[in-house]
Amino acid sequence: MDVLIHLFVGLHIVGIAALLGGFLTQMKAMGQGTARFVPGMLHGALTMLVTGVVLVGLNQADDHHVNNIKIGVKLALLIVILGLVYVKRDEERVDKGLFGLVGLLTAANIFIAVLWT
Repeated sequence: MDVLIHLFVGLHIVGIAALLGGFLTQMKAMGQGTARFVPGMLHGALTMLVTGVVLVGLNQADDHHVNNIKIGVKLALLIVILGLVYVKRDEERVDKGLFGLVGLLTAANIFIAVLWT
């Protein structure tokens, strides 16, 4: 079971890398007001959602402690991120504030995962 959990943690990290990487590649464009949500950001957020749900299930099945409040906060942030990226995915330009909010929420999700023990 541990190998399976580690596999999904790796896939979860790939998802966050795609989301954050897509944001970081658009930082220069954000400064110019031409930033857009690239497909990799949507795919990364979806990967995070699916692998996160699987990880919670696997950890509970293996009798590991799961902090449901932490998972709930992370899920809420991810749903907001996913909603914004999904709704605005076809627009050529996204407002700087909205684009920055996605980056901020992504970073917050990472720090919650790492620092909230």
